Amino acid sequence: MEGVLLGFGVVLALVAVGFGAAALLPQQTPAMQKGLTPAIYYITNPALMFILLAETDLAAVIGVYTPIALITAALAGGLYALVARLVLRRSGARTAVGAMAASYVNAGNIGIPIALYAVGSSAPVVSVLLAQLLVIAPVYLSLFAWSARNRTAANDGATAPLGRTLVKSIANPVTVATAAGALMSVTGLHLPEVLWTPVEMLGHASIPMLLMLFGMSLYGQKPLSERRVRADVALGSIIKLALMPLIAWAVARFLFGVDGVQLLGVVIMAALPTAQNVFLFSSQFGIRSTLVRDIILLSSLLSLPAVLLVALLLG
Repeated sequence: MEGVLLGFGVVLALVAVGFGAAALLPQQTPAMQKGLTPAIYYITNPALMFILLAETDLAAVIGVYTPIALITAALAGGLYALVARLVLRRSGARTAVGAMAASYVNAGNIGIPIALYAVGSSAPVVSVLLAQLLVIAPVYLSLFAWSARNRTAANDGATAPLGRTLVKSIANPVTVATAAGALMSVTGLHLPEVLWTPVEMLGHASIPMLLMLFGMSLYGQKPLSERRVRADVALGSIIKLALMPLIAWAVARFLFGVDGVQLLGVVIMAALPTAQNVFLFSSQFGIRSTLVRDIILLSSLLSLPAVLLVALLLG
């Protein structure tokens, strides 16, 4: 229980720092946001994923945990897309960003302390990171790139070749860094200390910078103020906090035979709030992020009782 409270407390404190900075320095906030977004996307976030994967025993998590994370995310995102397209009649870009927000969990900063304290192992976190960064994120980023390409074509008629667009989206800095970290782990190679230390320092800077950036985006905004996205936000939040943990439990328990504390770890990971990375990705590709921001905010506020309920039922 201490790990759960610690993880959420850290997140809320850093979001509050970003919110306070925007309130106290409104003139400088746009410049800070403009500088932080590419710095996180191209430098600190890739560094964080590299060091996390390089220090992990991948053989211990790939066999069972990673397939569970992949299936769970695919079913949750697919459920959102089905309802958004067939019932709400949303566009492809809006459906894609909502599906990612409904299924992409905040494993990097909240998940690590929760897994270590509540489950006693980092395996559930690493499995989710592998699934998200090597498979799920490239798929969604390809969809975002496709959407950006179509918008460019609609505006000025000029587009980059489709193959180049897809390669650029898949070979993004985070995915490349994750693959490099996984390769280091599998081969047992190690960077010299003079290189590892600065990479580690950059990686450790990613989470606070990202959380502050998200906090800045909240200043002056009213959650659910846009009537046209309320149904999407409600759908994404319900899937993220209620249906995704249930899907994870069913997949782990009945398809893979997982039980005990391992089952608890899998379900807790699924009950975590939406990752701020979704906001970063959508912003990077120029997709309107009001929907993402509101799902992140609501899931962050409501995830604590959801995780505590999971711990009570399965702990």
